[in-house]
Amino acid sequence: MESCCCLLGALCSSTTLNLMPSKLSYSHQLPLPPPHKPTLSCYNNFAFSTNLSATTTTTTPFVLLATPESQLSVGVDGDAREWAMQDFYSLRRDVEIASARVEDIRASSGLQQLEKELAALELKAADSSLWDDRNKAQEILSALTDVKDKIKMLSEFKTQVEEAETIVNLTEEMDSIDTGLLEEAASLIKELNKALDRFELTELLSGPYDKEGAVISITAGAGGTDAQDWADMLLRMYVRWGEKQKYKTRVVEKSAGEEAGIKSATIEVEGRYAYGYLSGEKGTHRIVRQSPFNAKGLRQTSFSGVEVMPLLPEESMNVEIPEEDLEISFSRAGGKGGQNVNKVETAVRITHIPTGVTLRCTEQRSQLANKIKALSRLKAKLLVIAEEQRASEFKQIRGDAVKAEWGQQIRNYVFHPYKLVKDVRTGLETSDITSVMDGELEPFIKAYLKYKYSMSVTPNGVN
Repeated sequence: MESCCCLLGALCSSTTLNLMPSKLSYSHQLPLPPPHKPTLSCYNNFAFSTNLSATTTTTTPFVLLATPESQLSVGVDGDAREWAMQDFYSLRRDVEIASARVEDIRASSGLQQLEKELAALELKAADSSLWDDRNKAQEILSALTDVKDKIKMLSEFKTQVEEAETIVNLTEEMDSIDTGLLEEAASLIKELNKALDRFELTELLSGPYDKEGAVISITAGAGGTDAQDWADMLLRMYVRWGEKQKYKTRVVEKSAGEEAGIKSATIEVEGRYAYGYLSGEKGTHRIVRQSPFNAKGLRQTSFSGVEVMPLLPEESMNVEIPEEDLEISFSRAGGKGGQNVNKVETAVRITHIPTGVTLRCTEQRSQLANKIKALSRLKAKLLVIAEEQRASEFKQIRGDAVKAEWGQQIRNYVFHPYKLVKDVRTGLETSDITSVMDGELEPFIKAYLKYKYSMSVTPNGVN
């Protein structure tokens, strides 16, 4: 018993512990036991070595054998190849779907008929008497451009899908899978599907002004400061949408609110089919949220109105409005522009008396320029209303129908107690309200255009 205690004391007194970042060495010196019974262990990357000698004798540490690196690489390569094959099969299916979609679009577009129209329009454009009638010449050249663009797009669709099909065929013939080629094909198909969606949308746009640019007017409604802040949020939403569509977007007029936000703003969006896409945004937009301007944080409902007009060049509007139907007033514009706009009454407000349609223009530095701009926008708005009501001239427009448009609530934006954006016309809704406020309006625009088209072909809505 005493010998055991002495042995234990000797063990404790001669024990040294060395800590290293990646290795723990534990050593002690004892009287030499039989050489064929070394004591050692290995656990969790900590190597314990036992020096057992009367002088200095070190046993060889025991090493756990790992899986050979070659076997690991084979396993990893096998898994990677399996995942790559799954990606390839998915890509091949996407390419087949896109190819069938391209064929359907090319067949429904009547490519041969378009080529005949192109040849006929080119003959008219080459006629020496083309510019005898300026308006007719512009119509011919515009139609020629449209047909050329349509044929070009249909050809590009076929080229892109053929490139993707070539990559798929090459991958099937190769022993290995080139991930770079697969990524290139996937990118091609992604861009092709976006272009096909855009083409299908343009096919739904058949109005006389759908190909033009757009003028968006935003006005704060009921709700005080919250409504003015809401109008500013809508302004940012439409500007972001225009930027994402690569349209030239300009805020040409903005009237700031007393505390926050804006009272009104006007945006010009220059680009092909801008008015056709944005025409469905006309109406009242409603927001429900916890008011940041309320100390108690109560839920607040506010409204802002959006109006959309085509951005038409002055020479294309060969219409006249009788002077007795117009009420014109002037005021100081204020804001940026120096003393001229702050002291001189440069702002112009024009009201079409029969319909009550009113336009205000303040962005130009002179009264005359603002008057011309306001009158041009008033004509564009009346032309759209006349087209909607199928009126052949301005005097046939019904004023009561115009006023009712402003009170038409088209979309709800709920920030509290839950997040939801819902279009009350189409029923489309999403909980991703952040993306919508950042300009992601494509799903709502597409749904409205389909809704509008379906209404036009139903028995109750057919022309």
